[in-house]
Amino acid sequence: MIYKALYEWGAGQLKAAGIGEAALDARLLLEEICATDRSYLTVHGEEPVAEEKCRDYQEAIGTRSRHVPLQHILGYQEFMGLKFQVTRDVLIPRQDTELLVETADRTEQDLIIVTLVEEVMRYLHDGMRILDMCTGSGCILLSLLRYSNRCQGTGCDLSGKALAIARQNAGALGLEADFIQSDLFEKVTGKYEIIVSNPPYIPSGQIPGLMEEVREHDPLAALDGGEDGLDFYRKIIKEAGEYLYPGGMLFFEIGCDQAQAVSGYMEEAGYGEVMVCRDLAGLDRVVLGRLGG
Repeated sequence: MIYKALYEWGAGQLKAAGIGEAALDARLLLEEICATDRSYLTVHGEEPVAEEKCRDYQEAIGTRSRHVPLQHILGYQEFMGLKFQVTRDVLIPRQDTELLVETADRTEQDLIIVTLVEEVMRYLHDGMRILDMCTGSGCILLSLLRYSNRCQGTGCDLSGKALAIARQNAGALGLEADFIQSDLFEKVTGKYEIIVSNPPYIPSGQIPGLMEEVREHDPLAALDGGEDGLDFYRKIIKEAGEYLYPGGMLFFEIGCDQAQAVSGYMEEAGYGEVMVCRDLAGLDRVVLGRLGG
C-alpha cells in the first residue's frame, strides 16, 4: 500500500472509532512507524510502504481505536521541546502544564496568558533549589532544570513506579535530580526557593465522566483530588511554608474553576502577592504566591 492511502485508511479507522483528533493521530503513528516527518505525506505520498511497516501501523491503529492514548502507543510525550517516557504509571504531560514551566523573564503584561512551567520560569534564577511535589514523570522538574543553570531539583511522589519513570527520564536527558518516595512532605527535608505542584485535582464524582483515554489509562491516584478536588491543595499549602525560604514561592496548576478557592487557602496561610494566571484559552490555570510576600 502507498503511504498516502495507508494514512487515509488509518484516519478513517480512528474517525469511525470516535477518536477526536483522528487525522493527527493517524499521521503521528505513521510517521513514528515509518521514521518519516510531516512533509513526507505531501512530498512522498505515492511511495510504497513495506509490508512489515503496514502491519505495524495497522496494529497501532487498532490499539488507538480502542482509545489507548497515543502517548502510550508511542511510549513518549514531547513536552517543552523534550521527550519524556510515559507509561500507565504516570500522568501524561499535557499542554496546560507546559504553559506553567515556560515564563522566564517577561514583563508584567505577559501574565495574562501563561501556564505552570512557563510561570515558574518567570521567577526562576540560576542556583535555586526546586521541589516538585507529585512529580509523576518528572516533566515539570526536569524541564525547569534543563532550561536553567546550576539549579538543584527534588521530585517527590507517593508512587514508586512513577519515580522509576522520572529517574529514567532524568537519565535520558542527562540531568541530575533527586527523587524521593514520600506521602507529600513526609520524607522531605531542607528548604527551597520554589515549590511547584500539579497535584490531583479532579473531584471524585467527576472521574467516571472523563474521556476514556484519561479515565481508563491515567493512574487514578494522579487524578482524584477528593470530594471537591481540593484535598491536595489544602494539604500542600498547610505544610509548604516549613520547606520554603522566606520569600520563597509556591506554584500550582489548578482546574479552571478552582482559582478562587486555592487563592483563598494561600492567603489564609500567609502567602502574599497571590496571583491567578490564565492559559491560552483564557481559563484560570495557575495560582502562585510568595511566602510572607
